[in-house]
This record gives sequence, C-alpha cells and structure tokens, in this order.
Amino acid sequence: MIEIALVAFTTFFATIGPVGVAAVFAALTHRNTPPQRRTLALKGVLIATAILLLFAVFGEAALARLGISLAAMRMAGGILLLLIAIDMVFARQSGGNSTTEGETAEAKNKQDISVFPLATPLIAGPGSMGAVVLLSAESSGDFLHWAITVGAMLSVLLITLGLLLMAGQVQKVLGLTGLNVISRVVGVLLAALSVQFMFDGLASSALFS
Repeated sequence: MIEIALVAFTTFFATIGPVGVAAVFAALTHRNTPPQRRTLALKGVLIATAILLLFAVFGEAALARLGISLAAMRMAGGILLLLIAIDMVFARQSGGNSTTEGETAEAKNKQDISVFPLATPLIAGPGSMGAVVLLSAESSGDFLHWAITVGAMLSVLLITLGLLLMAGQVQKVLGLTGLNVISRVVGVLLAALSVQFMFDGLASSALFS
C-alpha cells in the first residue's frame, strides 16, 4: 500500500506541479491584494479538486462505456506522461501541465483567474486528468487502492493550495533556477513511472500471448 501511495503521490506531484503553479499564480496576481489572492487560490483549488474527483469516480466507468481496455489506458497514459516528463526535464513549457503562451496572455487580462487558467489547465490539466483516470482504473474495483490514490491526489492539491497562499515567497526563494531544478528532478521520476505504465500495458495486453 505504501508503494501505491508513493507512485500516486509522485505522479500527481509531477502532473499538477504545485511549485510551478505557484510561480505562475504569483506572476498573474501581482496586482491583486493578499485577500484577493487567497480567494482566487482557494476557489481555484476547490474547482480543480471537483474536476479531478469527477474523473476519479467516473473515469473507469467511462472507459468501460467507450470500450477502452485498461491496457490501452496504461499505454496512452504512459505516453502522455512521458511527453510531459520530457518537457519537465528540459524545462520546456507545454500544454500538458501548464498554460500555453496564448493562454497566459489571455489570463493577464482577466480579473478572476480562478477557473481559467488556475483550476484548469494549471491544476486540473490534461496530464493530471489522464493520471487520475489511469491510477483509478489501476485499482480494478479495490476500494482501498482507489482511496489511497485519491488520498494522494488530495494531499498534492493541499500542498498546491499551501504554496499558492505563499506564492510570492516561493517565487522569491527558489527563483527560475530553483524551479527548473525541481522540475527536472520530478520529470526524471515521472519519465520512469510513465515507462513502467507502458510496460504494464504491454504485459496486460493480448499482443504477446
């Protein structure tokens, strides 16, 4: 069970990227007052939590409804996470776990960024949505396994909220170099996990039987 928790926590920490989200949030809200920042942070995390919980609860049923096997989801999820990991290792921006240049420019002109781009795609983006569906499906009906996965996700979201509430300090302390170092280390771990997901998908498929 500890292994399940560690894999889930590492995957969600990498795909959500609390430190990076806090840095972007600080840049987008530098003109807001502290109370406004707190409101935006809380609202954004709550909305993202609702979105990800929706995927956690109904993701596996949706896969079954669409006729998508767990092996296929493991392969697809592994590929998606590997692409995100590569961008993290090379400190590149992508739409998988961050905003694109166009989205960032649009967000700068908005007063309420809690829904877009904070809740989605910064927190609940394609990477984290894919991860929660994949990891929830991995539980295969085992409630304890599923609960541990959701617990790991909620703990990362709680860390994200904490970092958002002190986003300015995080940005000042770490700087761009510090953020990139953390991104690269987590990216390497995510790359290994994504490859393992693909190996598991191949092993559980009928391709080599």
